[in-house]
Amino acid sequence: MKIKVKPEDFIVEEVAHLPLKKKGSYRVYILEKKNWNTVDLLIRLSRAFKIPLRNLSYGGKKDRYGLTRQYITIKNKEDISHKDRNYSLSFIGFMDRPMGPDLIEANRFDITVRDIQQNRAEMLEQNLRKVNREGLPNYFDDQRFGSFDPRGGFIAEKIIKKHYNGALKIYLTHVHPGDKAEEKKRKRFFHEHWGDWRACLRRSRTDFERLCFHSLLRNEKAFLPLLKKIPGEEMSLYFSAYQSYLWNEVLRRLVIRYSVDTASYRGIAGDYIFYREITEDALQYLRELLIPTAAQRMQFQDELTQYITEEVFKEHGLKASSFNLRTIRQAHFKSFMRRAVVFPEGLTWEFHRDTIYRGRLALKLLFSLPSGSYATMLIKRISL
Repeated sequence: MKIKVKPEDFIVEEVAHLPLKKKGSYRVYILEKKNWNTVDLLIRLSRAFKIPLRNLSYGGKKDRYGLTRQYITIKNKEDISHKDRNYSLSFIGFMDRPMGPDLIEANRFDITVRDIQQNRAEMLEQNLRKVNREGLPNYFDDQRFGSFDPRGGFIAEKIIKKHYNGALKIYLTHVHPGDKAEEKKRKRFFHEHWGDWRACLRRSRTDFERLCFHSLLRNEKAFLPLLKKIPGEEMSLYFSAYQSYLWNEVLRRLVIRYSVDTASYRGIAGDYIFYREITEDALQYLRELLIPTAAQRMQFQDELTQYITEEVFKEHGLKASSFNLRTIRQAHFKSFMRRAVVFPEGLTWEFHRDTIYRGRLALKLLFSLPSGSYATMLIKRISL
């Protein structure tokens, strides 16, 4: 099975309730894009139109693989509607507030899954019916963990534990799939020669790389001051990734505890455990359960969720107070409640002949999910 073979195979549209006005401080735009993730594109717009990045707001991050339609606001007097090769920006009105996740009601998906063997169609259909009846665990998916480094782990965990050397090392050496060949090679060099600041400086290409290795040549313990120079938007992403990882760990244990039978799917930062069989009482409990993300102050719906969260924290050498950072101020950990189980709305499906992979089937899926839930998680579930 393959998804996102071409952008048209993965279409996402935000469903939002926007208090539009004829006049206001914030211009509201529809952003349609492909081959761009939301944050990188907003950074480009900020630079191109000389608008501070803090004046651009969005409700949800959409990744680069697919056709996406979402709402953004820009605090700027001039209308910057325009079209580019891989995106368009269309002005639709004003608001008195910036765009935020609280305005998004759902995301509507139109997905084509390809390269399906003929003999798998019946199994997929059975699983789709099951998801319609029983929903699926609401894990954060791999897209959330692009900053996770298999060698070093999470930047946020290093910072929480005051391992500032390790945090900066991940920041400067983590290889992303989208990095160009020269960049990958340079990052591998930094990893292999970490501590030889003069050699690393000679290989530096970006302003921040030069700043880091110049600083470390002058003061070999300058890791924390350099981490403080990472932009707040970036640091927030690292914090969110670690929160998501810990939240997934709690949900995994609850799913295992309440399931009669489970199946797993390997992920970047841990396996995703799904219930294959579950009792009505257990499903009802999980369906109504809200789990808080990690922070100093969390609200728990019941004692079991609190116990499991504390168990996960203990295994990682953490306490709730660990998330109250006094050294890093450009971002912070804030807890929010997230549903343990999600049900797709309006789920329909249809098999047809795959026009790309000869002799195979394609599966067209239409459904909506609440804001923050991952359509790719539904694909993982039905594949098991």
